[in-house]
Amino acid sequence: PDRVPYQDTFWKSTIARWRREGLPADADPSQHFGCEMVRIAGDYTMQFPLRMLEETERYRIYVDTDGATRKEINEGDDWTPYWMDFTIKDADTWRQHRDRLTYNPSRLLPGMLDTYKQARAEERFVLFSGHASFHPTWHKIGLENILIAMATDPEWVVEMMATHAQLVMDLYDGMKAQGVQFDGAFLADDLGYRTAPLISPDMYRELVKPHHRRVCEHLAEDGLPVILHSDGDVRPLIDDFLDAGFSGLHPLEAKAGLDTADLRQRYGRRLALFGNIDVTKLAGTPEQVVEEVRSTVEAGKKGGGYIFHSDHSVPSDVSYSNYLLALETLAEVGRY
Repeated sequence: PDRVPYQDTFWKSTIARWRREGLPADADPSQHFGCEMVRIAGDYTMQFPLRMLEETERYRIYVDTDGATRKEINEGDDWTPYWMDFTIKDADTWRQHRDRLTYNPSRLLPGMLDTYKQARAEERFVLFSGHASFHPTWHKIGLENILIAMATDPEWVVEMMATHAQLVMDLYDGMKAQGVQFDGAFLADDLGYRTAPLISPDMYRELVKPHHRRVCEHLAEDGLPVILHSDGDVRPLIDDFLDAGFSGLHPLEAKAGLDTADLRQRYGRRLALFGNIDVTKLAGTPEQVVEEVRSTVEAGKKGGGYIFHSDHSVPSDVSYSNYLLALETLAEVGRY
């Protein structure tokens, strides 16, 4: 490579602020700033009918396509979700509805081929995108419920995760059959809180890792590198992520203690580092912006294998001028 690659994501409220501060009104931010990746996903929900139960200016309550009843509160920046109830409550209700999680052609989203052709025309890196195992399973039954079930009824949880993993592989194969050729994969599976993983390393190895490995091995048959997205402090799990077949980690949340220099020293070229630009620093002084980008990029780019990204997504307290300064600094220090 001649430079550090660039990719990022932005809150809706951030884009609205930046339009007031100089971002052209008709500009797509990912294209305007030169993002180099395109993620193509499918529908991996249980495909229950979406039903709105109540909607006001302040909140909305609805049943989502996983059969979960959710309340989303309008916080100004975006809708903050809260899970209230679930169709899938136990192993019996899961088995009544599990056939909903099998592959069918309707899971390929409209416009998929147009997105792919445009990405190829723009010479972007095309990623197969989906959720891996743990995160989409708790969306169906609730976070507290899955954590309890992993201890009290692990066979049920394993069955749900295995079924989801199969759907992810089938979605990938379905996209390939339509002519989509991927350069890599991006699988999300949030496993970390701010101070530690949500589950123990032993529980990860026993209940989650086998499904990660199945999907990674399937994608590896086509030579795809697989990036794992997980928020929070997942450092105790990284060795197992690598063993499962992941070759990159995103977003390296600085607020949870992850540090590019430390990870580069520990893992060298074994792990591609994707992110770690502390957004609290991007919201600071110009000097803080420059120092954060310079120190993170210089630590990550040694020997290659670093991709610029915020340590999750860019919030609305980051000014447009500060973000432009961050990109100017990347252009300066990100050259090889």
